[in-house]
Amino acid sequence: MAEKKKSAYAEAGVDIDVMMNSLKRIGKKVKATNTPGVVSELGSFGGLFKSPGKENLIVSSVDGVGTKLKVAHMAGKHNTIGQDLVNHCVNDILVQGAYPLFFLDYLGTAALDPKVFEAVIDGFCKACAENGAALLGGETAEMPGLYPPGEYDVVGTIVGTVERKNLITGEKIRKGDVLIGLPSTGLQTNGYSLARKVIFEKAGKLLSDLVPGTKTTFEKVLLAIHKSYLHPVMKLMDKVSVHGMAHITGGGLYDNVPRVLPKNVDAVFDRSTWKTPPIFQFIEEAGKVDHEEMYRVFNMGIGYVIVVAKKDVEQTLKILKAAKQPAIIIGNVVPGSGKSVLIN
Repeated sequence: MAEKKKSAYAEAGVDIDVMMNSLKRIGKKVKATNTPGVVSELGSFGGLFKSPGKENLIVSSVDGVGTKLKVAHMAGKHNTIGQDLVNHCVNDILVQGAYPLFFLDYLGTAALDPKVFEAVIDGFCKACAENGAALLGGETAEMPGLYPPGEYDVVGTIVGTVERKNLITGEKIRKGDVLIGLPSTGLQTNGYSLARKVIFEKAGKLLSDLVPGTKTTFEKVLLAIHKSYLHPVMKLMDKVSVHGMAHITGGGLYDNVPRVLPKNVDAVFDRSTWKTPPIFQFIEEAGKVDHEEMYRVFNMGIGYVIVVAKKDVEQTLKILKAAKQPAIIIGNVVPGSGKSVLIN
């Protein structure tokens, strides 16, 4: 039987048949993420979703995973990147008290590798199911010449909702409030450009090398999945009046917490209250990175911050513990000018 002739588009580097076959294969997994609000079929030009109640606000956010993608490419491991992206986006809207409704993705590449594509989408599906969000739609673009061969980029948009009366803005934060830190799983999804430069260029480490002081490889540490804090935080909000929250991404504690602080208070973090994971210590020492800059680039072990009244601290810790979410008292709120202050 004669071999099927490649189309001109395929000769130019974009094979539509490869993409369509991959889409068919992942169709069932995507459909399995459907929630009761979904009213459209996979493949529609636009995903349709039933709007929540009249007093609900729509909350949305868009993000990527940065150069963590380069580490995934080095390791040849692509099934966790999708989880990183969904969880990151979920946390971003969670700070306002919102729960996710649906997720949309963009994947751009030079030429589609079906195995890689399906692994990434598999990650999206897994995290969407875990967070109760529908994977409502996406865009896959093949652009030879724009992306390096074999590499790809992903971007995600989350759309969620919160009842107007439950919206968390940070305006309730007062002096005397307490800062509760939820540990990160590692770098999460930020600071990878500096981390890669130090680890692989300056220190000459391999993915298979162990992080000094640990029994864990650089691959495992660098590809640790960005955690979603959705379920424990939702349980907390049911019982406690949360005054403010911050997702600790690029900019660290210095830049993310002030986004929710009133202008008449400061958040004072006591760095001696939590143990900095070894990966950050290695980056600081091997890269000769200024100590304060480390706290501006990385989360340094704290992935999420919750601000509650002092009287609610005990109950907050109890609820989080019951939800199997580690939590630490890491500081307090004092009179100030709307900034983060890191001591010790």
